[in-house]
Amino acid sequence: MLKSCFQKKLIEAGCDEAGRGCLAGPVYAAAVILPRDYKNNILNDSKQLSETKRKLLRIEIEKEAISYAVGVVDNIEIDKINILNASFLAMHRAIEQLTIKPELLLIDGNRFKPYKKILHECIIKGDGKFLSIAAASILAKTYRDEFMEEADIQFPDYDWKTNKGYPTKFHREAIRQVGITPLHRKTFRLLPEQLALKF
Repeated sequence: MLKSCFQKKLIEAGCDEAGRGCLAGPVYAAAVILPRDYKNNILNDSKQLSETKRKLLRIEIEKEAISYAVGVVDNIEIDKINILNASFLAMHRAIEQLTIKPELLLIDGNRFKPYKKILHECIIKGDGKFLSIAAASILAKTYRDEFMEEADIQFPDYDWKTNKGYPTKFHREAIRQVGITPLHRKTFRLLPEQLALKF
């Protein structure tokens, strides 16, 4: 069972991102402040849940959260500042939109660029340890998946409705055959033989 909070004195926001390892599309991040006594036996790291459960949990999180927000950094910005900085920026954009100012940020992972003067705690695999980080992982993942499903309608060759932009064999083969879209990250290794790409 995931913990409801890291400590009991400060207002905590859990933060997580989705889409770092993708070849195309934006990186999304979410920040979520849950009630201190919030309990949910199903809520877990988004990667451990089915798509159906994630969608149901998103409705629950958006209803029960004291405050939540989603930040986005597109592929053009990712290519300019690199994916690590883009992940931090997406989190910063999410935190900035919260209607209640958190006093402590719980960050999934081992690195973070401080946001203003708010305290933060990096927690490796935090989305499997704390409810607020798990909630953020659900929001980031579902919002990003929706974006990629819509993008799939415009660019049907890459099967984004299934792979969401991750480097599957099918996605890479489509890049080899068709070339890239305006949503592909040009600084990523899209194919093992990068020179063969049609820009």
